Amino acid sequence: MALLSGQTAVVTGGAQGLGYAIAEIFIAEGARVILGDVDRDRTGAAAESLGGPDLARAVCCDVTSPVEVDALVAAGLEAFGSLDIMVNNAGITRDATMRKMTEQQFDDVIAVHLKGTWNGTRAAAAVMREQGSGAIINMSSISGKVGLIGQTNYSAAKAGIVGLTKAAAKELAHLGVRVNAIAPGLIRSAMTEAMPQRIWDAKLAEVPMGRAGEPREVAAVTLFLASELSSYMTGSVLEVTGGRHL
Repeated sequence: MALLSGQTAVVTGGAQGLGYAIAEIFIAEGARVILGDVDRDRTGAAAESLGGPDLARAVCCDVTSPVEVDALVAAGLEAFGSLDIMVNNAGITRDATMRKMTEQQFDDVIAVHLKGTWNGTRAAAAVMREQGSGAIINMSSISGKVGLIGQTNYSAAKAGIVGLTKAAAKELAHLGVRVNAIAPGLIRSAMTEAMPQRIWDAKLAEVPMGRAGEPREVAAVTLFLASELSSYMTGSVLEVTGGRHL
């Protein structure tokens, strides 16, 4: 039997990159998926490529808005009748050294990553606590563990997601709801491949496995945390880094 047979998942930032890879592996394991993303056209195209309305639905959603996140969760309930998995993956970067970073750049990253994850966790928990089950997976980063130059905003947000995850896990465990996080390292994507070559090479040199990770490798860990394979895990942070920053 497929690991997620008959379950419904909501994935924010699902139109591309990690979010799309997560949706893809969830569907392959029997789930139906609601993709939430701010890019309406790209999200619609992603849902079609994942199998259309029987398997994947697209919802335009700004995760910084609690109203829109509530509507995203409601769309899953309306379309497929349940909410079993919530993946808070949506994110942006506005990298700059602290001296050059604007207040707006700081606020934007905190809003999308940290507040967006809180909005998603809160909305999903409201449904899952009533049904007595559910898995919430929040996307942190190795940057939240070690802090990276030019990412005071991003590192702060990703560290905050770890604290949020642990606190929510304690609040929801007795209700049958598990909350875990993933901290990816250098993962190959359109965003990371746009880095200047010297920066890419410097980051790659820090990886003991000698290569960047692929989105499907993060998606596989997300599948583990979403499924009953991790039934006795909550409040955990799983690093997917190739050994970087051990």
